Amino acid sequence: MKHVVITGTSRGIGFEMVKLFSDAGHHVLALSRKPESLRALNLKNVQVVSCDITKEEELQKIANHIEKIWKKVDVLINNAGAILNKSFAESTLEEFKAIYNTNVFGVVGLIQKLLPMMSASSHVVNISSMGGVQGSMKFPGLSAYSSSKGALITLTEILAEEYKENGPSFNVLALGAVQTEMLEEAFPGYKAPLSALGMAEYIVDFSLNGHKFYNGKMLQVSNSTP
Repeated sequence: MKHVVITGTSRGIGFEMVKLFSDAGHHVLALSRKPESLRALNLKNVQVVSCDITKEEELQKIANHIEKIWKKVDVLINNAGAILNKSFAESTLEEFKAIYNTNVFGVVGLIQKLLPMMSASSHVVNISSMGGVQGSMKFPGLSAYSSSKGALITLTEILAEEYKENGPSFNVLALGAVQTEMLEEAFPGYKAPLSALGMAEYIVDFSLNGHKFYNGKMLQVSNSTP
């Protein structure tokens, strides 16, 4: 059984992944700024912890907690994300920074804290977006979000190269449209062809097995536009 850390678990894909890992018997540390809904399920082998990944002191508490209860991390899924749907001209610098703090710097901080507890067989899966893929279709109003997701893709590629000798493995999934609250925020009224559960099933399987075939890769997980 694996020891799995997942961020962004209060709703959508992250919420479904926690349930899937629990059903399969894995140990899960579920991180979220709003943990109440997941806590109420009282899932087996799941610890739900309130955490804002943009705050260094909270990341340190998480690292200390994992060191105490597990002493290792087999899978880290950086699923937490923030979105801003606003024209570039109207977006403030502070709003841009807030998106990057969650989508990039929070990921950087958590990886740095947990690396000492990872091994060559550990797998870090970063969740990006098709909007961050160079050459993909772009949409007005998502300049902060899409550019931050592009940064996450490049970060993943660099970390895989830096740690290729002794691990862990790093891969990034660029997701297409999935029927989640975040999609509704970005594209009100749009109906995606894939449910949060369907995507969660794919990511769970990839996190457990994908590093046997890939390292430093960006995989486009999309069958539609957006």
